Amino acid sequence: MPTISQFFGIVIQMFWREHAPPHFHALYGEYEALIDIRTLDVIRGSLPRRAQALVLEWAALHRAELMEDWNLCQTKQLPKKISPLD
Repeated sequence: MPTISQFFGIVIQMFWREHAPPHFHALYGEYEALIDIRTLDVIRGSLPRRAQALVLEWAALHRAELMEDWNLCQTKQLPKKISPLD
């Protein structure tokens, strides 16, 4: 699973040929959440409140890039790196 971004101990990844809806995986320590790119809702899993707030802030800034990466992954192409949250 390619890592597309990392910030504040949070790792953002996408799988190839993943199921709909378009989403990404956010990992923080032993926590993992799947986040819907279009709605920024947590589909499954959970993160600590602060980590989730950071992930959602980052995703809102990079939604178009996340969709581009989702489309690349659907065709088994390597997704592009996305700038971390500063």
